[in-house]
Amino acid sequence: MNLTDTVIIPVPRIKVWEALNETEILRQCIPGCEEIRKNSDTEMEAKVTVKMGPVKATFTGKVTFSDMDPPNGYRISGDGKSIMGGAKGGADVKLEEVDGGTRLTYNVDALVTGKIASLAQRFIEPTARQLSGQFFEKFAEIVTNEGST
Repeated sequence: MNLTDTVIIPVPRIKVWEALNETEILRQCIPGCEEIRKNSDTEMEAKVTVKMGPVKATFTGKVTFSDMDPPNGYRISGDGKSIMGGAKGGADVKLEEVDGGTRLTYNVDALVTGKIASLAQRFIEPTARQLSGQFFEKFAEIVTNEGST
């Protein structure tokens, strides 16, 4: 499954880039994030609870950053496991200066496996769209508010 969207954030690109690499901001933006821990500049561990239709699962796993091109973008990838199955995927994030701020474009790819995939198959794509939208909406709100203080 692939999802693509664009968000305009009314702050300079460098501020958006810094926020994308800030553990506490990511924790606030990831829907269902219970904890996140930075292990290095390119690796984190997270615990996230997600509800897909009638199925709720808590995933623990690794988040990695690659293809780093500051302040233009990167790839963020995650691989999580739960007792209901697994989830892996990532997002290519691109940042461009535009009049009035920064254009953030993301292309998300995701795969859900195991029991959760069979029980919640028809809910996976709508849930992924909703969670991606919630993440970037919250991210834009936080970065915009921090940029105006």
